[in-house]
Amino acid sequence: MATQTTSSGVRPATPFVRRGLWASKRRREQIVTIISTIIVALGLIIILFPLVWMFSTSLKTRAEVAKFPPVWIPSVPQWDNYRVALTGENRFDIYFKNTLIYAGGAALGETLSCALVAYGFARLRAPGKNALFVLVLATMMLPFWVTLIPQYIIFARLGWIDTYLPLLVPKFFGSAYLIFLLRQFYKTLPKDYEEAALIDGAGYFGIWWRIIVPLSLPAVGAVAIMSFMFHYQDFMGPLLYINSQYNYPVAIGLQQFRAPFGGTAFHLLMAASLVTLIPPMVLFFLAQRYFIQGIVVTGVKG
Repeated sequence: MATQTTSSGVRPATPFVRRGLWASKRRREQIVTIISTIIVALGLIIILFPLVWMFSTSLKTRAEVAKFPPVWIPSVPQWDNYRVALTGENRFDIYFKNTLIYAGGAALGETLSCALVAYGFARLRAPGKNALFVLVLATMMLPFWVTLIPQYIIFARLGWIDTYLPLLVPKFFGSAYLIFLLRQFYKTLPKDYEEAALIDGAGYFGIWWRIIVPLSLPAVGAVAIMSFMFHYQDFMGPLLYINSQYNYPVAIGLQQFRAPFGGTAFHLLMAASLVTLIPPMVLFFLAQRYFIQGIVVTGVKG
């Protein structure tokens, strides 16, 4: 059979050639997929490495912890380390209660205040509103250490030291970063609902509570989760204002395993640290749909 050529003399692609191109493209996609899988697997190993080391150390004896080269698999897993770490001299039941009060109260205060302030910046009209919003954002540029001493003096004169009031009360006045996130989401909501509610005689607070908040549940939920996570692991704030061991949160309570001149019980410290990871992990897995959706809508539509 004679081979067909074009007027320019170039031979057109035959089915065999097209099949070869398709096969090579498919092979390239397979190679890219394999390389991507290897990179993701390496990243997963790097991320999980500290967690595996913590779990392995929590099941060792004190002698196995001190061995070099390190022992990865304990000869006899010491499951009793968890009981000793949580029920010994360290009152982790009290630490957990204090942490939940602090993280839950701070998350509640920040979420309510930020949602209300962001509604004002995004939906209401007022002279100088944009300048005031820029001023709020500028507070993010202030280093934490600049306001540390004035705040401590104020709270000390109020008699709030060794209580959770210095840590909880300021949270009910909002956070610049969270206000910015919610404002960006509020600006994407249609104004038809508000106008209809105004015609029906609703006030601005009622519009915010009955219409805006239900429409922005993913963003509000993401803000609440971020706030809870941050305050659950906050170390510096309780270290400044909490003095007595009875009021310690978990982040400070873990420091009780440290020994001033060496001899830290790392196996007990790792056991207690692993247990403290459980509440935020459970919260994240239960609310990850709202968390991811809230991050996406505030990041894409903002």
